[in-house]
Amino acid sequence: MIRIFIFLFLSLKAVLFMPLKTFNMEDHSIMFIKKTADFEITGDGSAANWQLTEWVELTQRRNHENTPGLQTKVKVLYSDTGLYVLFYCEDRILNATFTEHFSELWHEDVVEVFLWTDERRPVYFEYELSPLNIELPLIVSNIDGELLHWIPFLNSYHDESDRKTRHKTSIIGGEKVSGAEIEGWMAEMYIPFKLLHPLENIYPEPGTRWRANLYRIDYDEGMTPFSWQPFETNFHDYRNFGTFLFE
Repeated sequence: MIRIFIFLFLSLKAVLFMPLKTFNMEDHSIMFIKKTADFEITGDGSAANWQLTEWVELTQRRNHENTPGLQTKVKVLYSDTGLYVLFYCEDRILNATFTEHFSELWHEDVVEVFLWTDERRPVYFEYELSPLNIELPLIVSNIDGELLHWIPFLNSYHDESDRKTRHKTSIIGGEKVSGAEIEGWMAEMYIPFKLLHPLENIYPEPGTRWRANLYRIDYDEGMTPFSWQPFETNFHDYRNFGTFLFE
């Protein structure tokens, strides 16, 4: 009986103290998210905090004969209060006209973040940001392919609210004007965890895993999608999302 108890104790101890990083570091469907102190965003990624992590390339999913591939890359960090995301988008023409938040931004140049925090149900958070710094936050229900969208509670726009997003953009080699010739643009965003309610598992700790994907759409030569992980039909193929693993 004592031997059985000792065996069970040692087995339990081995499980409890199993190393966290049992994942293949070369698995490109996993992004390791490092932790940072909260910091101010500038729209150009100049904060020293971004040096904590490396760029991750997004793949251009549709090529055009008349234009070379456009580089797109992203960095992701998290703090005690929210998620920080930085996009770099090589570009030629700024195709953006929307000037009001909550517009259908996916019809023009845009970057997008999808966060599926709880795999028990197909409900996730979607965040879009245009080069003109116009945003669209959504809660999406995707049951059997039927997409239903809700805009998170609007108190996220009260200056004193801890549900308020922070976002800025910058233009490289041109002006922040619709139709301008540019060399690229950057988008920097902070998404507070409290904004993700009523989703569950929204406060990550070391070892927490979220399913996620990161996207860009460019319109220099028609609709050209980019993504971190591949998709089959559209950006809402949540079963093909990658994994954020918080460190």
